[in-house]
Amino acid sequence: MPINVLMPALSPTMEKGNLAKWLKKEGDAVKSGDVLAEIETDKATMEVEAIDEGVLAKILVPEGTADVPVNDLIAIIAAEGEDVSAAAAGGAPKAASNGAAKPDAKPDAKPEPKADASAANQNTTPGGGHMGYERVNAAPEGAQPGEAPQASTGGRVFASPLARRIAKQEGVDLGAVQGSGPHGRIIARDVQAAKASGATQAPAAAPQAAEAPKAATPAPKAAAAGGAPAGLTTDQVKGFYAKDAYEEVPLDGMRKTIAKRLTEAMQVAPHFYLTVDCELDALMKLRETLNGSAAKDKDGKPAFKLSVNDFVIKAMGLALTRVPAANAVWAEDRILRFKHAEVGVAVAIDGGLFTPVIRRADEKTLSTISNEMKDFAARARAKKLKPEEYQGGVTSVSNLGMFGIKHFTAVINPPQSSILAVGAGEKRVVVKDGASAVVQVMTCTLSCDHRVLDGALGAELVSAFKGLIENPMGMLV
Repeated sequence: MPINVLMPALSPTMEKGNLAKWLKKEGDAVKSGDVLAEIETDKATMEVEAIDEGVLAKILVPEGTADVPVNDLIAIIAAEGEDVSAAAAGGAPKAASNGAAKPDAKPDAKPEPKADASAANQNTTPGGGHMGYERVNAAPEGAQPGEAPQASTGGRVFASPLARRIAKQEGVDLGAVQGSGPHGRIIARDVQAAKASGATQAPAAAPQAAEAPKAATPAPKAAAAGGAPAGLTTDQVKGFYAKDAYEEVPLDGMRKTIAKRLTEAMQVAPHFYLTVDCELDALMKLRETLNGSAAKDKDGKPAFKLSVNDFVIKAMGLALTRVPAANAVWAEDRILRFKHAEVGVAVAIDGGLFTPVIRRADEKTLSTISNEMKDFAARARAKKLKPEEYQGGVTSVSNLGMFGIKHFTAVINPPQSSILAVGAGEKRVVVKDGASAVVQVMTCTLSCDHRVLDGALGAELVSAFKGLIENPMGMLV
């Protein structure tokens, strides 16, 4: 029987992906472990591997195709000993169902309900997604994009965790919401649209809710009634400027994700900010000593070269363990408190950023953190990080000191509960023991999620961090 290759979900939040490149062509023999294709997500380029042997009978989605929904059929593999042409012909109806329906498509084609269910439970990835790759008797018929989840009949409502959380907070009945995600799944923007249009009644009121968007012409006004602000439309923004005054730059997946997640972060997580000045003189001396003592290989290359940011990461990790109540994240109806510190570090790349996470930062040595960050930064710029390397974390560090920025505030990266904005170190005149003195000072601002950290707790965390930066020997013992 044929083996269907589906567009994989490479992270819990992935809804679409770009099929960047096929590494096998039709007619090629395939064995378990072979890389079939490269998939571009909003954050990285990932490889899809074969898990069965056979022949690549048909490619249904050509390379270079953008925004392919998760779980869409992208290729068919003929199992070992199976007729390749028969397997390829069996996949043709599915190709039509994924795009625009062909005139000769059979309307009475029966769906294969097991396909999506098993695809969701098999081939799980470390990031929580799944690889949509499965052996089936026939190509699955998956729900159409406009198909609503079965809710009014008492069936299960298919909705993302974020959509459920927003619906609960805003009092929106998911049974009255039309899903626009993969296979009719309800996603966050569906709930926000339903809230703006007043679709908050019981399932029986669903027909009225469905008509509401037509009446809700003034979108900004509807949003003001309690939903998330819709903002200006593309045409409204362009109307402020002469047509020859700008060029239009289409959004890529990464920019869309950054815009969506950080907008949600500012709307959902109540931010407050704590700023502190840290003296760097002792740290700079210790850094110079440690770098000078690093062992060198036969080519004279040192085993490590510590940066100020390495000390900041280590200090933040130790501070979280010294203030355990702050080493936590918000999880809808509870707080998750962690046993070790996981510190993300913002790495700028062309068109966006990654935030790889240093696991157990409280336990790792400065040299280990330094070398790990160099590896992360290099692979981030090449978009070769794995999802499990940039997902999760309790806090993050965003350092703009190398650009000469003295002070700024950063937006928390969900599901984390804080982020430290680090400014440049500079010489300042301060008063010590009644006399003026020149010291090197770095300004840091901690953005806190008030659902997890209250003011006093945040201040305790910042104080612990400042103590470690100004007495850096404490990071070595």
